[in-house]
Amino acid sequence: MNTRFGTFVLTAAIALLGAGQSQADTTLRMSHFWPGGSTTDKEIFQAWAKAVTEQSDGELRVQNFPSQTLSKADDTYDATVRGITDIGVTAQGYTAGRFPLSQIAELPGVIDNASQGACVMQTLYDEGQFGDEYKDTHVLFMFTTGPGYIHTRETDVQTPADLKGLRIRRPTAVAGDMLESMGARPVGMPAPDIYTSMQRGVLDGLSFPWEGMKVFRLNELAHYHTQVPFYAVVFVATMNKQAYERLTDSERAVIDANSGMTWANNAGAVFSRLDAAGRQEAEAAGDTIRVIDHPLDNPDWQGPLKQGIEHYLGGLESRGLDQGREVYQAALKARSACDAQAS
Repeated sequence: MNTRFGTFVLTAAIALLGAGQSQADTTLRMSHFWPGGSTTDKEIFQAWAKAVTEQSDGELRVQNFPSQTLSKADDTYDATVRGITDIGVTAQGYTAGRFPLSQIAELPGVIDNASQGACVMQTLYDEGQFGDEYKDTHVLFMFTTGPGYIHTRETDVQTPADLKGLRIRRPTAVAGDMLESMGARPVGMPAPDIYTSMQRGVLDGLSFPWEGMKVFRLNELAHYHTQVPFYAVVFVATMNKQAYERLTDSERAVIDANSGMTWANNAGAVFSRLDAAGRQEAEAAGDTIRVIDHPLDNPDWQGPLKQGIEHYLGGLESRGLDQGREVYQAALKARSACDAQAS
């Protein structure tokens, strides 16, 4: 009898130990390219990880890998598909041509600020406007930068003609096409590589929102800023499908509760605050800031920008993506709805 009781106790202890080990092993690796300890890292990704851990009573933990330490910025989406990371946060423009409908939101005239942009992207995703572009992962939430502008080391850019021959880092192919149409020489590279390239004179300038100028310390190197809103960068936070499906029902419920519009809005608010701080930083340094409001109506800037919009939408049609213009109109409609919700 004692032997049987002892065996029962030992078996129960092993089962409990196994259950505890299973819980301890529910650790999700998150990879992104923003600097570790930056406001973006702390207030979006670390905050998301904390919320998930607390709401799961510690069953879920998130190991944060910032600064490209687990996957390179331009490989993060594929790394998420392959399971190298469980959660990846990346810019769709880093994998040119893979998310053509999503990148419609990057076109001029769609995004006025990051809070609006996050609402627009999440709305379009929730409406199914992007088709099956994300079928190989489990999307958590979408967001965007604020409008991207032109920042240079030594050139005071007042019209597109001033960009002729300048080596300008472009964030995406969409923005790059427009820069090229203005006479610039677009150079593609991930955001973390810009600082050293500017330092070495490889770049004459870059296209970036104010948020990025602050987070990546680029206000230290660029002293001329042309605030012409000609694009925005769209982002996705997404999860490996198998990693999501392996979770228990209660764990999936926590992930679901921290997905969608709530976290899109949180990210948008952080980026909007950083945009304001980035501009204030440049102003405090005494930099030259040129403001081009409503560039689609500006006689100097409207030509290349409208040409860029048509070139992109026409390019989608040539690829058989005839719904591109419908998605563009849906983005403009979502923009109006998001503005109404915010007011």
